[in-house]
Amino acid sequence: MIPQFIPNWIDGKECEALSGARLDKINPVTGEKQSSVARSTETDIAHAVEVARKAQPAWAETPAVQRGMLLLELVIGMKARQKEIAEIVAAETGKSLKDAMGETGGAIQLGLFYASEGQRLYGRTCTSGAPNKYAMTVRQPLGVAGLIVPANTPIANVAWKMFPALICGNSVVMKASEDTPATAWIIGKIACDVGIPKGVLNFVQGYGKEAGASLAAHAGVDVISFTGSTSVGREIQRVACDRFARVSLELGGKNALVVCDDADLNSAAKWVVLSAFSNAGQRCAACSRVIIFDSVYEQFKKILLEKTAAQKVGATDNDDFGPVINERQLNNMVAAVEAAKKEGSKILTGGSRLIDEAHAKGFYMAPTILENVNPKAAISQKELFGPITILYKVKTFQEALDLANDSAYGLTACIHTKNYDRAIKFCEKIQTGVAVVNGGTYGSEPHMPFGGMKQSGNGTREPGTEALDVFSELKDIYLLLDPSHL
Repeated sequence: MIPQFIPNWIDGKECEALSGARLDKINPVTGEKQSSVARSTETDIAHAVEVARKAQPAWAETPAVQRGMLLLELVIGMKARQKEIAEIVAAETGKSLKDAMGETGGAIQLGLFYASEGQRLYGRTCTSGAPNKYAMTVRQPLGVAGLIVPANTPIANVAWKMFPALICGNSVVMKASEDTPATAWIIGKIACDVGIPKGVLNFVQGYGKEAGASLAAHAGVDVISFTGSTSVGREIQRVACDRFARVSLELGGKNALVVCDDADLNSAAKWVVLSAFSNAGQRCAACSRVIIFDSVYEQFKKILLEKTAAQKVGATDNDDFGPVINERQLNNMVAAVEAAKKEGSKILTGGSRLIDEAHAKGFYMAPTILENVNPKAAISQKELFGPITILYKVKTFQEALDLANDSAYGLTACIHTKNYDRAIKFCEKIQTGVAVVNGGTYGSEPHMPFGGMKQSGNGTREPGTEALDVFSELKDIYLLLDPSHL
């Protein structure tokens, strides 16, 4: 299923890193080596960008409708091999096959949406302030798109960036996550099989500090789209600004879910568990802060702890969530919880690595809930990217809103209430790019924009039609008539 060696895809061909160097991909379920991966560096990036630049003009000259039809072939290829793709996603991440199938289905749905955008790559026509003059705008590609994706939802992340960049007429160099290299590799193989032109879609493997940093810094990359940590996003923004490259950043979150005194507590607890623990909490939109009205705090906590105790941790379809992606992240999570405990926080459940016989070899973090945590403490402010959430107690709606907004991040938020007025005011005043009522903090649909405020991003939105603004240039065109020629 997963090849022993995972190469780059450049110019429609599989290839080693030019140096011949490789890195080891570790299975998060077993802790053992899963595959060897091409360890690309600056020279490999330069080669991939050169190839992409040569291929891009012909791709841009291909009418958008025809580009869409070619991307539809890629979608059909993904659909035909959905189970194979999902098996690779499950094997690389440790999530269940059921969850991997759902994620792959979402990627296919997103691809279908963008393939159809080839028939709707709208500009607009406007009236002019002058007689005998017509005004309009059209979309044009930027050139080479450098795409850098994380491992948390790997096939969704690949699709999320690849499809809008390509439909706009750009060629692509994508740096796959070193933790999910085969997921990108299989898409490169399908793209080659269905006839995506050589050099238009290229995948490079390697470490972020070597391959990803080189891609962001390369002068031949016209637009960079990155999903990942705020610290890395800040560095990409700094490097790219020197050459005025366009940058789209979807970064971290410390997302709040508010439980009001009139909420359906069972429903709210169900959504907290899903938001905080599904995908092992490895979502930028995961619920890591639960803000609860004091009048229902103890009742809600009891329900939440009961639902958390019922969570099954493992890699099968009978489990609720699997391991975190690597041991480094796991160790960081454990250290953060231990530091909070020393500062006086109370661990209600979990708080450590699972070391029983069924989990000892993998990178499993127990579902963890804390309380008595200072909102200004490091664990309240820093994204952990794991199955960890914190309970806070408030007295009023305004106090809940203020606490939810007391974060350097502003990605998603949710409120559980039966009060229409509270729900509307919360959606209006919460400082996030996404607001949800009576649901979870996560969830993005292919046709809708996703992104955040503050340190959760730089104001761009992907996917939806808004992603077309990231990957295309708007050009004004004016047509003047000469009445004497009539």
